[in-house]
Amino acid sequence: MTEDIQPVTGGVTAPRGFVAAGVHAGLKKEKKDLALIVSEVPAAAAAVYTRNRVKAAPLIVTKEHLKTGIARAIVCNSGNANACTGERGYRDAREMAVITAEATGCEPWQVVVASTGVIGVPLPMEKISAGIRAAAEKLALDGGSDAAAAIMTTDTRKKEIAVQLPLGGATVTIAGIAKGSGMIHPNMGTMLCFLTTDVAMEQRDLDQALRAVVDRTFNMVTVDGDTSTNDMAVILANGCAGNAPLTIEDHAAFRAGLEYVCRELARLIARDGEGATKLITVEVRRAASEAEARLVARAVAGSNLVKSAIFGADANWGRIICAAGYSGAEIDPERVDIYLASRAGCEQMAMDGEPLPFCEEKAAAILREEEITITLDLKQGTAAATAWGCDLTYDYVKINASYRT
Repeated sequence: MTEDIQPVTGGVTAPRGFVAAGVHAGLKKEKKDLALIVSEVPAAAAAVYTRNRVKAAPLIVTKEHLKTGIARAIVCNSGNANACTGERGYRDAREMAVITAEATGCEPWQVVVASTGVIGVPLPMEKISAGIRAAAEKLALDGGSDAAAAIMTTDTRKKEIAVQLPLGGATVTIAGIAKGSGMIHPNMGTMLCFLTTDVAMEQRDLDQALRAVVDRTFNMVTVDGDTSTNDMAVILANGCAGNAPLTIEDHAAFRAGLEYVCRELARLIARDGEGATKLITVEVRRAASEAEARLVARAVAGSNLVKSAIFGADANWGRIICAAGYSGAEIDPERVDIYLASRAGCEQMAMDGEPLPFCEEKAAAILREEEITITLDLKQGTAAATAWGCDLTYDYVKINASYRT
């Protein structure tokens, strides 16, 4: 099924019927800080949100709007989270929707509102208002990359992808942009993600697909153990591909395409973790169930001791099996095999929970690469799961010790 999925250029404007823009509104000193994505026609919409009980005003407004299951526009500012800002913050988030609706020709309830940045600071609404209007004037078919840049905070690189696949007698496109570098931990939300597609499908099916895919991708990313107040993943499906009603096989193919997009964005988020120098992929094999596999994978990827060892190129596999042991999964320690791998090679560190003789120099060389895979073979079943994380570096502390300045 995945062989039919082909990457294409264009980001969130690659699907038919979408335009986008990213502008500098003045929330940041120089960089773009306001993004706008618009569908030419009303789109089926679905979203998942942070489980943090402290929820930012834009997230609350978006949840209210998406009760209809329909949206036309997404507006997002970076540099200010509009979180913990009381009644004013709520009014400002609603005003963002009103201004966006006026500028793009839709209704306020058709607007998804998002913000990211510093918590506890009111929005400078004059700058926001001017920025939204400026972005509306610059909406274009090639504006997806600018939108991807405008939602970044401490990110060091843009995160965008688009793919095409045959579906319902038509070629459909699925695309996405994401923002995430710090305050990333599996508990959706973990970041901001805006997905677009021109497939025609029922909102209920779109919602089910998004939730299933998020659990296998974004909820398997961890950078620092913190879950933010603003995080959401939103998808708009405008039907402009003109496909026939989807069959059961088509729904499975769409979900595979959506998972491809979200998996790549999840990897990009993990690789761009604050201060990170290495991407860590944790693969768990032969678990008793997928739920057990996910518990182990997330625990290992999230272990500060494992992350620190990877940063220092120290093949301390005891930290890996320790994290698996406290994950909550019912593992049998006397069956676990552990491997480390990268472009520099592969080395088995343990068999049946006991150490194997290994070459320290080779193991260190493996861990000096920018992408490392940790594999745990539990030998208890047939289920598997993958999680993504990054190393823990001195720069992570530096970045977060002076985040507001």
